[in-house]
Amino acid sequence: MATVLDIDNLSKSYGSLQALDRLTLNVEKGSIYGLLGPNGSGKTTTLGIVLNVLKPDRGSFRWFGSPVSRATKHRIGALLETPNFYPYLTAKRNLQIAADIKGVGHSNINKVLDLVGLGTRSNTSFKGFSLGMKQRLALASAMLSDPEVLVLDEPTNGLDPQGIAEVRDLILRIAAQDKTIILASHLLDEVEKVCTHVAVLQQGKLRANGEVSNILSANEEVIISTPDTVPALELLARLPYIISFRQDKQNIVLTLQDNYSSLDVNRDMFAQGIVLSQLFVRRKSLEAQFLEIIKE
Repeated sequence: MATVLDIDNLSKSYGSLQALDRLTLNVEKGSIYGLLGPNGSGKTTTLGIVLNVLKPDRGSFRWFGSPVSRATKHRIGALLETPNFYPYLTAKRNLQIAADIKGVGHSNINKVLDLVGLGTRSNTSFKGFSLGMKQRLALASAMLSDPEVLVLDEPTNGLDPQGIAEVRDLILRIAAQDKTIILASHLLDEVEKVCTHVAVLQQGKLRANGEVSNILSANEEVIISTPDTVPALELLARLPYIISFRQDKQNIVLTLQDNYSSLDVNRDMFAQGIVLSQLFVRRKSLEAQFLEIIKE
C-alpha cells in the first residue's frame, strides 16, 4: 500500500519539555489515521511539524515521497485551529475570501458547501450558524483546493453530541471520496468510530500503532474462580492461547487469542482436575485498553 506521509524520528522540545521523542510512523493512502493521546501527548506538535508550521529539532518527514513544496501544499487541506470567518458575511462569501487567500479558484465553492451539508445555507451569515455548522464550514474551507489529504486537529472539540455526530459523518463521507484523513483526538470513542488506523502517543512517544481493529479492539475477558488458585495459575502460564492473566481479588482475569473461548479454558482446567466455581465473559473497555497501552 502506498503511503502519503512518512515520518522518520521526529523530535521536538520546548525548553525542558520533550514534546516529541523520535516519532516514526507511516500513513497509508486512503486511510483515516488517528493520532490518539491525552492533552500534551504531542499530537498537535506532530501536525504542526508536518504542515511546516513548526520546525523539528531532529528527524524528517516526506509527503507523497518528497519534501514539502508549493505543489505538495495544494494536495493537503488542513484545519489546525478554530477558524476565523467574518461573522456578518455569508458562508459563500467567506469561502470566496478563503479561496483568494489560498490562491485557488472559486469553482469548488458550491461543491464543498453541498458536501458539508450547507448548500442550502450558502447565503446565511456566519454569525447565525451553530457550532457544528461553523465547524462544517471550516471543513469546507479546508476542501477548497480538492486536496488528496485532509489534516484535522481535534475536529469535534467543543461540539455538542449532535455536532459531533455531524462532523463524524462528514469525515466518513469525505474519506469515501478516495481521500486520506489524518486527525488528532483525545477521544477514544471518536477514533474507534471514525478511524481505520491509529497511533497512540504519550508524552511525545509512540506507544502503539496499527489498524484500529487490532490496537483498540474491545477484547473479551474471561473471568474464572476456583478454590485451586495456585495450580490454576500454573496451568494458565503454560497454555499457549492465553495472552495474559492476572488475579483480581478472588477471581482470575484472562485475555485469550482469537478463535479461542471460555470453553477451551474450562476444558483444559477440568482435564487437570481443576474445577471452576465461576466462569463468565465480559467485554474489555476501550478505556482499560488505552490505559494499559500508555502505561507500558
